[in-house]
Formats: sequence, C-alpha cells, structure tokens
Amino acid sequence: MSDQQQPTRVSPLQALVSVFRAWFGVQTDANRQRDFNSNNASSFIIAGVIFAVAMVLAVVIAVNMVLP
Repeated sequence: MSDQQQPTRVSPLQALVSVFRAWFGVQTDANRQRDFNSNNASSFIIAGVIFAVAMVLAVVIAVNMVLP
C-alpha cells in the first residue's frame, strides 16, 4: 500500500498565499503537504518571483523614504 496522496491542483492565488506564509514561517503542515503533493511547480516559481520583486520594491521604497 502507498501512503502518498494524489496530486492536487493549486491555484495561482493559493500558491502566492503559500509563498507568503512560508516566508514568514506560519505555513500549516496541511498546506505544506498540499503544496508538495501538487505537480505544478510553475505556480510556486511565479509566486516566488512576484514575492521577491515585491520585497525588493518595499525595501527600495522604505530606503527612499528614510534618506533625503
């Protein structure tokens, strides 16, 4: 018998939320298992790139606000 679950489809919004939660370390084990059991890595790659760009832009904006 196999203990592995069937692959699930993760929407782009679910992938973005999972990346956001994982970044801050508040991802639930159930969601982590769902993410790893999905067979669509492209959603997570795109979400990761979007999140990384947003974080860089946030840092640039914060620095520009602090420095004259």
